[in-house]
Amino acid sequence: MKCQKCPKPATLHITEVISEEQFEELHLCEECANKYLYDPQPKPQKGIEFGIEEADEASALNQRACPSCGIRFIEFRNTGRLGCPNDYQEFHEELLPLLENIHGETQHCGKTPRRYPQTKKTQNELIELRKQLQQAVTREAYEEAARLRDRIRQLEET
Repeated sequence: MKCQKCPKPATLHITEVISEEQFEELHLCEECANKYLYDPQPKPQKGIEFGIEEADEASALNQRACPSCGIRFIEFRNTGRLGCPNDYQEFHEELLPLLENIHGETQHCGKTPRRYPQTKKTQNELIELRKQLQQAVTREAYEEAARLRDRIRQLEET
């Protein structure tokens, strides 16, 4: 997870209680956390630091609800849990930066199941090799293309 104020990795995670139902989470590196904790900073007031339009926009976002489960974005921010799979689509724009900040990526590229059929793995590898072969021919990298062609033939024979 990256620091919210700079590109360094976040090492401290601070949760500030704003009210009984509202929390603010901060993910900061050590330097930014020291500045935040030890340098006196006045709390921003809505309408002054943020434009009035931005405050209204944030308020509207927090009130937007999922049509399937009824969870509001502010509830997700406070609990860290979505209500249903439809929430990923409903709050897509807001979730992308959060997921990228937490995981470093926005697309899952995990492991395949152990029982994944060997033929599927081979088919996927053949598709990828054919793409690479086409790119190599386009770039006129004929030695690489010959190596890829031989690997494709080897996989097709087994």
